[in-house]
Amino acid sequence: MRNGPVVRRRKLGEELRSLRHTSGLTSRDVAGVLGWHQSKVSRIETGASGVTPGDVTRLLDAYGVDDRQLRSLLQALAGSAGGGGSGWWHAYRGLIPPQYRDFISLESQADAARTLETSVVPGLLQTADYARAVTRSSLDGLPPAQLDSLVEVRLARQSVLQSPRPLRLSVVLDEAVLRREVGGARVMEQQLHHLAQAAQLPHVTLQLLPFKAGSYIGLTGPFVIFSFPSTSDLDVVVLDHLTSSLYLERREDLEAYSSAFRTMQAHALSPERSLDLIAALGRGGQAEPSDCPRGARCPTVSHSPHPGGGAAAAAPG
Repeated sequence: MRNGPVVRRRKLGEELRSLRHTSGLTSRDVAGVLGWHQSKVSRIETGASGVTPGDVTRLLDAYGVDDRQLRSLLQALAGSAGGGGSGWWHAYRGLIPPQYRDFISLESQADAARTLETSVVPGLLQTADYARAVTRSSLDGLPPAQLDSLVEVRLARQSVLQSPRPLRLSVVLDEAVLRREVGGARVMEQQLHHLAQAAQLPHVTLQLLPFKAGSYIGLTGPFVIFSFPSTSDLDVVVLDHLTSSLYLERREDLEAYSSAFRTMQAHALSPERSLDLIAALGRGGQAEPSDCPRGARCPTVSHSPHPGGGAAAAAPG
């Protein structure tokens, strides 16, 4: 488990080393071609030091990598891993902590995200008023100007769902997320309407885990799995505590969380039934999600412990 920038550097270095091996070049060969010290190549590949997007471009040219999507991803990772980059969120660097900036950077680069939320609507699907209520309650006493800016950040993140190649988002929500009245009845009504609209987007899949499902494998805390185009070696799981984030990068961690997410999807209501329930609650109904994907009664999902050992408070997602 590491903090975000270190994970990015190490994973970027591993990918660059793999590409070098594929090209048949040694680190000495590369250093000679680029006019660098061999130690610089080694430090980049081990993640011991950052690397600029420009240097990544030179390395990829030397390795003969012409996959435009892969080149774009690795160049972007170089910016975030080194703490640099030119993403829109850097305009807010004096307001949002480094771990949140890194989370946004991952989100902006990812091809897909799978997320479990047990307390609140995911940030990518929040309305402005809902985001304001959540932020106000979690950061008590925040000056109005800072509150406004944090809501701006939350809404700006949602552009990943509206780009020409939008993020593919899969969400499993605990039923408590819909039942918890955040910001008052009117705010919640608007939020449920917005959620129902978002769930109909072709690149968004939303499923609800009803109370009748009982305990389930993700009950101890939310998580996000980011997947990246061209290579699965850069995939990462993000767990959030109240004051810090943990990034799980080991293959066994990724497999455990991916398996847990598939299990929860299998035991959740179908996307269609989930949409029906959201719409009913949005109209002020008291819908009961009594039907499950395969029968009239929800089975109890596995009581296995959380695959990562336990995340705590709600994630920035």
